Amino acid sequence: MIVRAWRGRASTADPGAYVEHFRRRVLPELREIEGFLGASLLRETRADEVEFLVLTRWASMDAVRAFAGDDVSRAVVEPAAAAALSDYDRTVHHYEVLEAS
Repeated sequence: MIVRAWRGRASTADPGAYVEHFRRRVLPELREIEGFLGASLLRETRADEVEFLVLTRWASMDAVRAFAGDDVSRAVVEPAAAAALSDYDRTVHHYEVLEAS
């Protein structure tokens, strides 16, 4: 299994916009991709911003490519997601899961 990790940041004034986008647009689209195993949306509230950590789980790097294209290190950020965030990582990290319980 592969975990794809990406971070985005939002203003503390409206952090819910990205959460709504994730629930209504991102998850339904991901569920249509063969090899997508699940996702987690995590939030850390700071004094001046909210950071989101998105962890998606994939059966293989081929499944990741079906989502991200050939440049798997490039973040896939739709315009609506970018509009809901103040900043976001342009690249992602992939981790091979060695142990899970």
